Amino acid sequence: MNVHILEMPLDFGASRHGSDMGPSAIRLAGIKEKLESLGHKTYEHTDIFKATAQEYEKPGNPKAKYLKPIAKACTKLAGEVDKIASAGDFPLVLGGDHSIVLGSLAGLAAAAKKEDKSLGVLYVDAHGDFNTPETTPSGNIHGECLAASAGLGLPELTNLYFEGRKVDPKNICFVGSRDLDPGEKLLMKQAGVTVFTMSDIDCIGFPAVVRQVQAFFKKIDIVHVSFDMDVLDPMYAPGTGIPLPGGLTNREALLLMEEMASTGKVKSAEIVEVNPILDVRNQTAILAVSLAARLLGEKLY
Repeated sequence: MNVHILEMPLDFGASRHGSDMGPSAIRLAGIKEKLESLGHKTYEHTDIFKATAQEYEKPGNPKAKYLKPIAKACTKLAGEVDKIASAGDFPLVLGGDHSIVLGSLAGLAAAAKKEDKSLGVLYVDAHGDFNTPETTPSGNIHGECLAASAGLGLPELTNLYFEGRKVDPKNICFVGSRDLDPGEKLLMKQAGVTVFTMSDIDCIGFPAVVRQVQAFFKKIDIVHVSFDMDVLDPMYAPGTGIPLPGGLTNREALLLMEEMASTGKVKSAEIVEVNPILDVRNQTAILAVSLAARLLGEKLY
């Protein structure tokens, strides 16, 4: 398979700096070499996003901070992802903060539309990212990005790359959620997304959740996996911007990626929120490489 590694060192969507160095850390952890060892041909895209430091930009709208630079960067990403996916290749986007999903999903939705195929999203994240300017407690766009992709929020985000929503919220499945804001929780319920929280995992066990996730995507043509490293317990991934106790183990995350690969429906992915400033011996970036490898066909035996 042709795998295009797109580096998006964008950290305008979050309050905490450092995730802009995430793509470099994942590159240094050997992502290219690992994927090529699995038989894939890789293409590196390191010049999609070049921007001034966040400190030199004005936040603008306090309910959607740094809207203009984020929209500009994600529009450019969308064009690249659209081109790659339309050619039948695999776009693997490395963040940066989670606001980049705006560009990933816009590009994938455009490519899926050309083939009249349905698009689904597996959102592996401790957070919902389903706020709007009316519900956001922080004004950070990385907390509004998935809602915008589902058609909720500011027109500058909902109409990014092309007019209209990018994914039907009923085709969105969350895994590992454990920190949802009151307003976004209500929006998620109203929109009809499917959510497997850490409480669900504790109640029914992770293998049962994985089977239900696979069943969820059975009637969907194309699946995008959006993986935020903060879904993992900080014991396994200390290098992330919003570490929360009680997350997934490394084994659970690797199993989920391997089982999603077995569906044959995953055609794109992104890994976000690797923050080398907070990491220990680059272990979070190294785990990110392993996750990508499992999603792209690696097996233990």
